[in-house]
Amino acid sequence: MDKSIEILQGNCLDLLKNIKSGSVDLIVTDPPYNLSKDYGNDSDKRTRDEYLSFSRQWLTQSKRVLKPTGTIYLFMGVRFISCIYEILEQDLGMMFNSWITWTYTQGIGKTRGFSPRHDDILMFTKSKDFVFNLDSVRIPQKYYRSVNNMRGANPGNVWEFSHVHYCQANRQNHPTQKPEALFERMILASTNKGDLVLDPFCGSGTALRVCQQTDRRGIGMEITPEYVQLTQERLSRPFIGFDSIDERMTRIPSDLNDENIREEYVLNHIEWFLKNHPAEVNGFLKKVQEKYPKRTAQLLFEQLEMLV
Repeated sequence: MDKSIEILQGNCLDLLKNIKSGSVDLIVTDPPYNLSKDYGNDSDKRTRDEYLSFSRQWLTQSKRVLKPTGTIYLFMGVRFISCIYEILEQDLGMMFNSWITWTYTQGIGKTRGFSPRHDDILMFTKSKDFVFNLDSVRIPQKYYRSVNNMRGANPGNVWEFSHVHYCQANRQNHPTQKPEALFERMILASTNKGDLVLDPFCGSGTALRVCQQTDRRGIGMEITPEYVQLTQERLSRPFIGFDSIDERMTRIPSDLNDENIREEYVLNHIEWFLKNHPAEVNGFLKKVQEKYPKRTAQLLFEQLEMLV
């Protein structure tokens, strides 16, 4: 396994005490929601008071280990998200930045009431001076305009990524595995290459896999030994691209009529938006060919043979 990636087995309340204060650039994590899910232990079956006490403890340690410029992204279910928000803002004095909604098309089915189709992610920073690399997470523009930043637009705080379905090759034996592209966006936005990312609830190892493939250092903590082994095996596999993508990443701007500008843009598009998603390149080029069916597409296919 990559020496810059470390997976620690044990309770995060114990393991966090061994992390140096002010040493972590980013915490991105998906803790138990206290919904009685089976993680192979009782970590998701606490009383309300026990859960809030546990949350306050690990969040207090998380703030301690973050650098002054650090950020935390925290997945949380609706039952406790307001409590977690209050702990972060009122108790710990962290700075609220964004309430991100991850929306998806498939989820739990209900016959009485509306089926849930989203999860929430809280983004807090330790101070007003924090890392945020917008250029690393932009999405393609809908239209070509000379006044537009063709590096792309801000993706906003509503993100649509598909679940990691059970038929996918990258599906792990974990009940709440999250798509890699979710973590890719957070990690690229809030760290630079070589920075240290911490996940106190590592689960299936998604955060560490993304760190491994984006030149970040990573520390994962996981209480269940079987999930530690699962993560180690996952990190040893060859990389063929992240297992999900924001579908907007493959759109080609309309009105991109100047052939020279279009050729330059398409090559840039692949580097900017599809670098970690090689399986999407051919589909993107087909969209180019359909929208601009002249010489450009064939020329690009020839030029890109060395890149794909």
